[in-house]
Amino acid sequence: MKTLIRLSHALNRLCGGMAIALILYMFVHIIVEIGLRFFGMSTFVLDEFVGYAVAASTFFALGYSLERDGLIRVNVVLDRIAESKRWILDLFASLLASAFFLWVGYYWWLTVARSFVRGTTSQSLAETPLWIPQGMVLIGMGMLCLTLIVRIAALICYQQAPKPAAQGA
Repeated sequence: MKTLIRLSHALNRLCGGMAIALILYMFVHIIVEIGLRFFGMSTFVLDEFVGYAVAASTFFALGYSLERDGLIRVNVVLDRIAESKRWILDLFASLLASAFFLWVGYYWWLTVARSFVRGTTSQSLAETPLWIPQGMVLIGMGMLCLTLIVRIAALICYQQAPKPAAQGA
């Protein structure tokens, strides 16, 4: 179990790094676009590529944020439950979230596969193969599902959510 938790943490750190890299890419692309426009030129793909990067970085960061308790959570109910029993509510929420994201992930997988098989491209000048940005979102969604499954297993085994190494795991 501890090996699975360490693997999940390592993969989430990697995805978190990829999210940071995408944010840096967006910054650089925007600055380049601003500079080019001073000379009456453009990359013509800023909106498209930054949009893909926003979606990918958001999904890449979800698992990382979840394992660090960085996602928004309403504690109105949790604060009224004894701390020793909160894991049950966390387990229930994690089961629901994993079921939902596995369902969405399945249909997203079908979309990515269809885009790949059909060779679907964007309607922009770049004609980006859509399976690439869709696939990045799918990877992020898969990491969120893995993180939720590891969280469920840890809640069942240890009656607490796994914490990353920096937080004492």
